[in-house]
Amino acid sequence: MPPRVNSSRVTNSLLPYISASSTSSSSSSSSSSVSLLQNPSHSSPLLSNCKSQCSQRPFSSSFTPQTRLRSRMFEWLNGEGAALKHHIPGSTNYLTDLKERNSAARARENALKDPSNAGEAEEETAPAGGNRPFPLNPAFVSEPILSEALRNEIYKRVVEQKKSVRSVSVEFGVDMRRVAAVVRLVELEKRWRKQGKPLALPYARAIHEMVPTTPLAEPGQRQKPHESINDLPVHRLTDPQIFWPVSESRQFTRVDAGRVFSGAPAVEHDKEPPVNLEDPSETTSKLMRNPKQIERVGKGDEEHEVLLPADCRIPHPHLVTFERDRLENPGEHRERMQRYEERLREVEEAEQERRRQAKEQLEKRITKVQPEGSRFEFRFKDVVVSKETTGPDGRGTAAPGHRYGVPLEDRKKGHVKIPTKVEV
Repeated sequence: MPPRVNSSRVTNSLLPYISASSTSSSSSSSSSSVSLLQNPSHSSPLLSNCKSQCSQRPFSSSFTPQTRLRSRMFEWLNGEGAALKHHIPGSTNYLTDLKERNSAARARENALKDPSNAGEAEEETAPAGGNRPFPLNPAFVSEPILSEALRNEIYKRVVEQKKSVRSVSVEFGVDMRRVAAVVRLVELEKRWRKQGKPLALPYARAIHEMVPTTPLAEPGQRQKPHESINDLPVHRLTDPQIFWPVSESRQFTRVDAGRVFSGAPAVEHDKEPPVNLEDPSETTSKLMRNPKQIERVGKGDEEHEVLLPADCRIPHPHLVTFERDRLENPGEHRERMQRYEERLREVEEAEQERRRQAKEQLEKRITKVQPEGSRFEFRFKDVVVSKETTGPDGRGTAAPGHRYGVPLEDRKKGHVKIPTKVEV
């Protein structure tokens, strides 16, 4: 067991007030203590000073000195860092902007002393607008966000003008997923306004003033792209590193590499390859019109599509065709744009037709029964309950199984109930 603490030990708060004279003799100390007990009205200056300071001071016997780094921090905040207390509207408020701000301040001072340098001062007083917030990590770049005008224009093109998400993405240089997210969030904002819910508008204005934004171009000017819209996504089948032996006499193309990654058998030499590498635009157009033509391998839950070349898997494969057309016909800008819009129109019509057919097939499989005089409509759907449909765990989506009677995720509390897709 730990040793018992001695109750007669003097506390640290009384150590500075104990002097050598107070312990000179036992008789004097005993007499002074007796006199204090007999006359409590006569308080000693030592005890009164101790009472006044012990209530304010910590348990330690001495004050903790301020560290050197902490004192330097407050020194910097009151000196050079005071310029970051108020941000410049329309510019970032990063540490890397201090050098530009200090040079601008010196230019203004020089302009006041010498009016002939006023032109140079105006150039240096422009907001820096840097996109690297950390001086010690120049590799980190602060990505810009969409401005309010650009966001509202995207919503107007998709919802009011009924343009496709793909065409709006190419027009404004915004990724298709971001375009769909903008449409959903603006629709949610309009719904909240109708319901009278409060919006964090001051916070949004402050964020738009302090971070880089992509503005909407003026009429007649070219729109500045917000981000890269045609990056090749990393497919899960390309994660492993495969060493595939190939004979020197065989031509191993990107189509063959995709089949190796997918675990599909190689294409025979006497058959036509599924993708024409010299001009993959025709194959890409066919696959975009009818995705069911893509070959599939595997069984059950392991079934997946054969990995196609990069020209067919990028988000905007029609841009490759547009670039080829530009190189082949450099002086036909108007005809080239007409062919580009025609290709987009064909893809959109094929997409709408595919959705319509899928909806009709779903309605054919559902039997609707509405009793006479009832406001309810009963819908019955024939299902096949087997191991292939329910899955090994009984929770497959093709048949009820153990999932029967379980509510959907959107009916549970705490789940986000915003639209998850855009119907255009």
